[in-house]
Amino acid sequence: MPGIVIVGTQWGDEAKGKITDFLAGDADCVVRYNGGANAGHTVVVDGKTYKFRLIPSGVLQGKKVYIGNGVVVDPEVLLEELEGLRREGFNPDLHVSDRAHVVFDFHKLEDGLQEKLKGNLRAGTTRRGIGPTYSDKTARFGIRISDLLDEEVLRSKLRILVDLKQRLVSHVYNEDVRLNGEEIFRKALNFGRLISSYVCDVSAEINEALDRGETVIFEGAQGTLLDIDHGIYPYGTSSNTIAGGACTGVGVSPKKIDKIIGVMKAYISRVGTGPVPTELKDEIGDRIREAGGEYGTVTGRPRRVGWLDLVPVKYSIRINGIDELVVTKLDVLSGISPLKICIGYEYDGRRLDTIPANIRIFERCKPIYEELEGWDANINWKSVAEKGCDALPRQAKEYLERIEEHVKVPIRIVSVGPERRETIILGG
Repeated sequence: MPGIVIVGTQWGDEAKGKITDFLAGDADCVVRYNGGANAGHTVVVDGKTYKFRLIPSGVLQGKKVYIGNGVVVDPEVLLEELEGLRREGFNPDLHVSDRAHVVFDFHKLEDGLQEKLKGNLRAGTTRRGIGPTYSDKTARFGIRISDLLDEEVLRSKLRILVDLKQRLVSHVYNEDVRLNGEEIFRKALNFGRLISSYVCDVSAEINEALDRGETVIFEGAQGTLLDIDHGIYPYGTSSNTIAGGACTGVGVSPKKIDKIIGVMKAYISRVGTGPVPTELKDEIGDRIREAGGEYGTVTGRPRRVGWLDLVPVKYSIRINGIDELVVTKLDVLSGISPLKICIGYEYDGRRLDTIPANIRIFERCKPIYEELEGWDANINWKSVAEKGCDALPRQAKEYLERIEEHVKVPIRIVSVGPERRETIILGG
């Protein structure tokens, strides 16, 4: 022990990758527990930017990194990331769950066709085949990493799955696309050969590490509001992004989780469609987007941004059982005054302090704001990070204190820049 879960409290893109990398310095291993190549975890070390979609962020710290059974693995992306790390001089100590499911090209095709069919209810997916792969997993048609290592099993399963997908593409989506089953089989078999040395029982290895007293970080992808069960349905992802997903997505008991850390931006952002009560569609929104580099790591799409909304944060604290918070991108708000924080919603003349399940009600929620004084634009945040929390501007401290007062959970870490070293540990 301990087992530490890192979870996003908003719509994803909260800088979980940076925080995972930062905390991994004191850990023994890091394991991804959900999602797939739709994730985009960015880490900046000594001015060099690294972007990960599958491999856990702790790899840059030289730690053992694991991909759990809850992740859906895109073979091409995994091999690209491994090769990219080797070119940079890293030799990843990677372990991939034999129970993780595999993303195929026909899943990506299906993803795009589904989005087209959904119209206004489309989720704005990355079209990386994530949803269809999880659908096949649930329907028990899916192909797992272990299947790639058994030629006979792989051929048998793929024959059924390719036939099913061909019928779907031709007769449901009416697309004139022919799937080459033999080519798909050969590619999958080759991928199995290429990664066979990385494949293991991740659940067994992580449990053994915890039993030895090692520190394990469970790295989540996306954020709580994108969770398939507890997110803003249907405008989310297809996996369990919440802390509970760490247990099912790796195969550990909840008793082995000692701490849950929630990561939140000092404002909000999201990619894709769906209601965002505090969204800013004005010059302030543009300013935040540009200052924060709010463009999707995977898609490059501009993110929607807005004032900090504490209703989702409090909701996430309840759903995840968060013990402490990390606030990121505090520096992005420099020079904006006054700053606004949403502390509740108004709907039909009454106040709401949580997120309604009814999407039509949520779309009509109006934010209730509290205003705070902003801080100066001309701040050397690298210097602030070196000096520590006492060097934070008074107004920034008040902003953080107000967050704590509303959500009743302590803030332990503040990020004031993309670099690993631009991180401040608060007292307590």
